[in-house]
Amino acid sequence: MSADRRVHIDAFLQHLRVVRRLSARTISAYDEDLTALDIWIAATMPQMDWASMHIESVRAHVAAAHRAGLSGTSLARRLSAMRSFYRYLIREGRAGSNPAEGVRAPKSPRKLPNVLDADEMSAFLELPTDARLSVRDKAMFELFYSSALRLSELCSLTWSAYEHAEGLVRVIGKGAKTRIVPVGSHAAAALAAWRRENGGQSDAPIFTGRGGAAIAPRTVQARLKFWAQQQGLWKRMHPHLLRHSCASHLLESSGNLRGVQEMLGHADIATTQIYTHLDFQHLARVYDAAHPRARKR
Repeated sequence: MSADRRVHIDAFLQHLRVVRRLSARTISAYDEDLTALDIWIAATMPQMDWASMHIESVRAHVAAAHRAGLSGTSLARRLSAMRSFYRYLIREGRAGSNPAEGVRAPKSPRKLPNVLDADEMSAFLELPTDARLSVRDKAMFELFYSSALRLSELCSLTWSAYEHAEGLVRVIGKGAKTRIVPVGSHAAAALAAWRRENGGQSDAPIFTGRGGAAIAPRTVQARLKFWAQQQGLWKRMHPHLLRHSCASHLLESSGNLRGVQEMLGHADIATTQIYTHLDFQHLARVYDAAHPRARKR
C-alpha cells in the first residue's frame, strides 16, 4: 500500500466526515472499498498514483474482485465510492478525469426483501403494556412501522422532532437530509402512553436506554427479536423488516410509487420500485389460488 495514495484516501474520508457529515457507518464503507482498491493497485501496479489511473485499470480491478467472489451489488457500491473519490480528487486538482465513470458492475439477481403481511404485523404489534419497557417497545415498533423509519433514524429521534398535534415527525436521514413523515393514530397513542410513562423534555431522545441516553441500535434489534418470540412469530425479525412491510403495504393499498419514495427518503425511485415486485408476487399468489384457468401446482 502506498503512503502517498493513502494520504489522499484519508483526506477524502475527512471531507466526508466534516463537510458532507455522513454517518460513521457510511464512511467506514467508503474506507473499506477504497482500501481494497489501493491494496489491489499495490499488488498489480505499485508505482501508479491516483492521477494516472485509467478506465482499463478500473475494469481490471472490477473483474479481479468479481472473480474473487465479490457480488455485483458490492462491486456497484465500490464503483460508486471510486466515482465519489475521483470527483473529490478532481476538485482538489489531484486528478484530471474520473476513470470510474462509465464502468458498470456485473448484474446480480435482485433479492426481494421479506415482509410481514398486514395480519402478521397487526398480531405482532399487540404487545402487552403492563411494564415500562413494554410501553416503550410498543411505541417504538408502532412508530417504526407507521412511518417506515430506518433504524438509525428511530434511535436519533428527539421529542422536539415529533409534532403530535399535526401527526408528523421530522426525520434526519442519509446524508443529513430532512424529511417529514406522517405518524399513524396507533403510533400516536403508543407515543402518548410512553411519554406519560417516561416524561421527556423537548430535546430528550424519544426512546431511551440505560441512564436516559438514546437507545442503541443493538438494543432495538434485541427487543424486536424478544417480542417476536413472545408473540409466536418465528420469521427472522430485524428492524428493516418493519420498514419494508410499511412500504409494501402502502404501495399495495395506494399504488402511489412516488409518494412511497418520498416517505422512505429514497434518492432514486428505482430503489422504491422493488416493492412493486412484492405487490406483483401477492397478485400472482391470489391469481394462482382463485382463477379457474390458473395453473394448479
